[in-house]
Amino acid sequence: MLALLRYRRIPYKFIRRGHGPPEGMPRAKVDLLPTFYLPNEAGVLEAVVDSTPIIRRFEASHPARSVIPLAPVIQFLDLLLEDYADEWLTKAMFHFRWWREEDIEHAGHILPLFSDVTLSGERHQAISSMVRERQVGRLYVVGSNDTTAEIIESSYLRFLEAMDRHLESSGFLFGSRPASADFGLFGQLTQLVNFDPTPVRITREIAPRLIAWVANMEDLSGLEPQASDWIDQEEVGAGLTKLLGEVGRVYVPVLLANSAAIDAGKDGFETQVDGARWSQRSFPYQAKCLGWLRQAYARIDGDDRKRLDAVLSGSGCEALFH
Repeated sequence: MLALLRYRRIPYKFIRRGHGPPEGMPRAKVDLLPTFYLPNEAGVLEAVVDSTPIIRRFEASHPARSVIPLAPVIQFLDLLLEDYADEWLTKAMFHFRWWREEDIEHAGHILPLFSDVTLSGERHQAISSMVRERQVGRLYVVGSNDTTAEIIESSYLRFLEAMDRHLESSGFLFGSRPASADFGLFGQLTQLVNFDPTPVRITREIAPRLIAWVANMEDLSGLEPQASDWIDQEEVGAGLTKLLGEVGRVYVPVLLANSAAIDAGKDGFETQVDGARWSQRSFPYQAKCLGWLRQAYARIDGDDRKRLDAVLSGSGCEALFH
C-alpha cells in the first residue's frame, strides 16, 4: 500500500506502530496491518484495513494515475489476480516463513527488531521465542500443514515461472503501467523475494526478472503513465494465460469449497487441489471475495462477456461463474 501511495502521489503520514492503534486514533474492527485512518462521510477519522476497497476508494478521491484498467475485460482480470495475490499468494508467504527451521529462525530473530531496534538481548530473545511459537502455531490459518505443504510450494514455483515469462514482454501485468493487482503481488513478493531465505533462493533460480521487478515496484512515483499504456482486451498473452491457469488450478477449488462450507455452517472443509487433498478452516471473508468476483463478472455483458469467457476458458477460473 505504501508503494501504491507513492505511485499515485497521494500524500500520507506513515506511523510505525507497536501494540494497538497510535494514541488518539480509533481501533479497527479487525486489527490488521496496514491500518489506514481516513475520514468517513461525517469527516470523522475511522480505521480501515481492507486493501481492495481502500484502493478503489482512492480511485474516487484521487482520479489521476489510476491503477484500475479501463477495458472491462482487463479490469476484471485485474480484480481476479489481485484477489489471488491477497488470498492465495499470502499462503506461500506465510508458509515459507514458518515451515522450515532456517526460515523460522531468520524471521523470529529479525522481525521483533522492526518494532524496536533498541531491544536488549534478553528482551529480544524473549520476544523472538514468543513470535516463533505464535506464528508457527498459526500455520493452520492459511491451510499450511503436512498434507498441503507440497501444493503450496509447487504452486509458488509455477507462479514464478509464469510471472518471469510474462515479464519478458510486459513491464507490468497489463501493459506499461501498474494495476492494483501488480501492487497486490508486490506486497507478498517483498517478503518472498527479499526476506525469507528459502523462497529467496528459489526465486533467484527461477525468476531473476522478478527480483528486479520487485525492486522497481517499490517507488514508481517517477513513472508518467498514459491511457495507451494499458493492453488491449485482445492482447492477453501467454504469460497472463499461464497465471490465470494457476489461479484456476489452485485458488478456484479452495474458493468454491470454502464458500460451500460457509453456506453449510461448517468450520472447515476438504477438497482436491491439483490432484491432492486440501484441508483447512473455512473463512467468511473469502466467501465474500467470491461474491465480489461474481458481482463483477455479472456486470460485464455483450461482446465484453464473450471476450472474457474466451480468456477464462480452459483456465479453470470459469468454474467460479458457471
